[in-house]
Amino acid sequence: MAIDRPPPGMPPDPDAALAEVMDGAPCYEATTNAIRVVVQIFWLDDQSVPDEHRFAWVYRIRIENLGDETVQLLRRTWEIMDAAGRTEHVHGDGVVGEQPVLEPGQVFEYTSGTGLQTPTGFMRGRYHMIAARTRQPFDVQIPPFSLDCPYHPAIIH
Repeated sequence: MAIDRPPPGMPPDPDAALAEVMDGAPCYEATTNAIRVVVQIFWLDDQSVPDEHRFAWVYRIRIENLGDETVQLLRRTWEIMDAAGRTEHVHGDGVVGEQPVLEPGQVFEYTSGTGLQTPTGFMRGRYHMIAARTRQPFDVQIPPFSLDCPYHPAIIH
């Protein structure tokens, strides 16, 4: 009889392991039009190669509908800036392939990542949403958040 075990070195519950790591990660928050956006950042040591100017982070975003209207996230706009001042603008439909609908009290979470050529930088952005009942479009701020390599001297953004 085979016993279902994770491979050696793999935590028994990868989701719980990620949640434990992310619980200690920096947290940034903004609320716009009763939509709260919470961002947590985590440095990806295994995907970063500082000698080749490749620095990587993962971020987890929680979007909460604190209002009394159903809303839908249609598009996103990101501004990603590195320490050299290079800025990348990213526009796209939805997030992680979805255009989530959030009823009052509902939450949508997703995880994504980014990379820079410098050990520090920041990201900020907006979600372009629509109120389901009135079809009124509105933007929700994604709070600015810092991307910092843990091996780089502290820099205040």
